[in-house]
Amino acid sequence: MNDPLSRFSINQMTVKQLSLPELVDACRELGVGGVGLWREPVQRYGVEAAAKLVRDAGLTVTTLCRGGFLTAIDPVERAEALGDNHAAIDEAATLGTDTLVLVCGGLPHGSNDLHGARERIADALAVLGPYAAERGVRLAIEPLHPMFAADRCVVSTLTQALDLAERFPAEQVGVTVDTYHLWWDDRAPEQIARAGAGGRIATFQLADWITPLPAGVLNGRGQIGDGAVDMRQWTAYVDAAGYTGPIEVEVFNEELWARDGKEVLAETARRFTEHVVK
Repeated sequence: MNDPLSRFSINQMTVKQLSLPELVDACRELGVGGVGLWREPVQRYGVEAAAKLVRDAGLTVTTLCRGGFLTAIDPVERAEALGDNHAAIDEAATLGTDTLVLVCGGLPHGSNDLHGARERIADALAVLGPYAAERGVRLAIEPLHPMFAADRCVVSTLTQALDLAERFPAEQVGVTVDTYHLWWDDRAPEQIARAGAGGRIATFQLADWITPLPAGVLNGRGQIGDGAVDMRQWTAYVDAAGYTGPIEVEVFNEELWARDGKEVLAETARRFTEHVVK
């Protein structure tokens, strides 16, 4: 029988209460082979040291989060954003992952020009895409739920993400399919097929939709199996599109963070087996 966790990856944010060494140890103990890392805790630990720690443990870094925030109008802010994204690409390459997830940025202060913001993302991708590809890294545009369009990401649908990505070679720019952000969109299944046909699915991430949303909204993702999303159906969409890579669980949830991180990781692995694996 195949290992039910063979495609399972735990995103570091799901168990952010664990230090990087604690996360690595818990993954080894539980037989989890993939981790999605975040830049801030990796930088605190040291990028080279983190790469060695994960590599020596035999773990695969499935993604690095996050680059992006590319919508600024001010020239100085744009230059700073490009510099930070060049650094993120270098960090991804050092960690050995081929995927840098992009949260592309919201509307600049005082602006309500969605089209202009999206065009500035495209301008940035034209600079960053070749740099990333030279280092074996692909940029993965992540569409976020529309409630985040103003402050975090003006790319709200997979259609919008693909319209941007397809301006560039597939080895430079792909997309992130995240159930939390896309589950509501009845066009998403056909767009997943479109992404698969173009070789654009860079990563597949899971979190459930639960209500009521908390104040601030950001940390309202649910543990898989606790909400409205049919995880098995979404996995079928992505599989049918030809994606065979890791499936990363990325949950922002204060209640999960208040618990023992190792217990949360073990629970997440069980939920993956129950709600995702066929």
